[in-house]
Amino acid sequence: MPSSSTGRLVTELENSRYRFGRAEAARLIRLLSRVAGARFDDIPTLIRLHEVLLVLRAFPASARVLRRTEQLLNTFWKRVARLNKTGADLDDFDPLEVSGIAGTVMQDALGFDLARWLVKRMPGKVEIAWEDFDDERAMGAVWPLLMPLLEEDSLAEANIPWRTWLEKAQGSKSTSPAWLIEEIDRLPLPPGDKSRLYDSLHMPVRWRLENSRVSRTRNWRSPRNVFYHREPAITRKEVSLAQELSRRPPTLKALSLSQGEAIMDLIREVMLVRYRELYGTTLGDPRSVVRADVGRGVSIYLWGLPPARRLPLRAYVAGLTLKNGVPINYIEAIGLCEWMEIGFNTFYTFRGGEVAWVFGQVLRCLCRLMGTTCIAMYPYQLGHSNEEAIESGAFGFYRKLGFRPGRADLLRLVESEEDRIARQPSYKTSARTLRRLAEGHAFYELPGNEIGAWDRFSTRNIGLRVNGRIAADFEGNLQGFRRASAKSLSRILHTQVPHPGEGSYDSFHNFAMLASLIPDMSSWSASEKEAVRETIRAKSGTNEMRYLRLLQRHDRLREALLKLGSPVRGLAKS
Repeated sequence: MPSSSTGRLVTELENSRYRFGRAEAARLIRLLSRVAGARFDDIPTLIRLHEVLLVLRAFPASARVLRRTEQLLNTFWKRVARLNKTGADLDDFDPLEVSGIAGTVMQDALGFDLARWLVKRMPGKVEIAWEDFDDERAMGAVWPLLMPLLEEDSLAEANIPWRTWLEKAQGSKSTSPAWLIEEIDRLPLPPGDKSRLYDSLHMPVRWRLENSRVSRTRNWRSPRNVFYHREPAITRKEVSLAQELSRRPPTLKALSLSQGEAIMDLIREVMLVRYRELYGTTLGDPRSVVRADVGRGVSIYLWGLPPARRLPLRAYVAGLTLKNGVPINYIEAIGLCEWMEIGFNTFYTFRGGEVAWVFGQVLRCLCRLMGTTCIAMYPYQLGHSNEEAIESGAFGFYRKLGFRPGRADLLRLVESEEDRIARQPSYKTSARTLRRLAEGHAFYELPGNEIGAWDRFSTRNIGLRVNGRIAADFEGNLQGFRRASAKSLSRILHTQVPHPGEGSYDSFHNFAMLASLIPDMSSWSASEKEAVRETIRAKSGTNEMRYLRLLQRHDRLREALLKLGSPVRGLAKS
């Protein structure tokens, strides 16, 4: 079939992907039958076909459409392999918007934890990209920890044969990074230090997807119950966050350890093939995974971090949404007391499919899990230093759902824009104005929440105040400050400072540095101090959400946090 014909065929599929009904389902079957027999020699058209097949798999109009789509996806790698054999330039498969297609090869400098997972997940298919790896200073700093007498060469000679040293040390000419990763993992260091050591190498690795389930083409799962779309999709105009968040909270079902581990593997696959690596998607705690089935084939998974990898002050939740078993977005939420910052990223392929309704369900689940009543959108999510969000109109999407800018100047600007649009329906807000509107957080408060309480808050400001105290009173001596603040807090709370290795050691010292900025804590009541002790223990406990709930009940501590998180002179809130 000529390329012009395949292009028209894919266009027909794209125009029909969100059309539902018996007649449309029958039409899709005819189009998919034509696709099965078509030869695609044009890579951009083949990529378009791949994306529309994923949409049809997530939003099937019938059981026949689902089966035919799965057949085409499961054999899609053969189309890529055929083009590769002809010597075609496969660079069009590289951009992150379309990466991860079966049959392609990927390359990235992964973090330690994800690289360690990958070499175990895809044995024999991961290699060091030597032609792009030439950071001799990093190798000279790290590799002598793993290879005896290497410093005899690296400190005194030029033109070090790094690859020869590695081959001798691992006993083979394998180009896999597995040996390096295993040896770093054996070092007697805390997990975070191992990660920082490996990450300093910036070592690029390459992996072959072939027809793996890790590929974006096939990393969907078969759900027990498929939701077939027979009516129009839910549009943004039909979604009211107020109505969604006033509904009965969803049921969050705790998963078993094995089920949680399977979800952790899935989210790493999902992010890996999209060149994305978030702290919570790589290091999620499989013991904390919960699932909510919210209808229309949508399942939302949420999880926290293991105690040893948690943030110092805020509670962290990450998540993933499956639509009929197909990953359609990922979630990041970071909370303190009743306030939560959220990152909600729908994958490009699925941005035409009920995004606003899914967003509402994600918020329902997060508010249930975290006790949230004040929701804040990251500036990046709105378009700050994110041209993709500017082009997609992200600020307008959240504004129409009820979010308001937290800065008075930005609120005046958006209200002025809305007045102008009301007078001139053809008017469109410029990209320059959208970039300005994205400079600050946008907020949505649930009924009963104190409006504007968190508008000027940032945990960065707390950290800056702590560091200012270290510089002013301890001449920059961090360890001296840690010891002094821990000793002071132990006196105030009438408790002992935890010993190194105890679960609450880090949480106590982190909180002690914060408490050093609360001048009246020694005068708090006995019950308020006991609540602080319980909160510190909960930070390193099994379920970090209990920590959030305790913060929400401690009015005096919440008031102190809000004050310390207010803007620091000389630094604009970001």
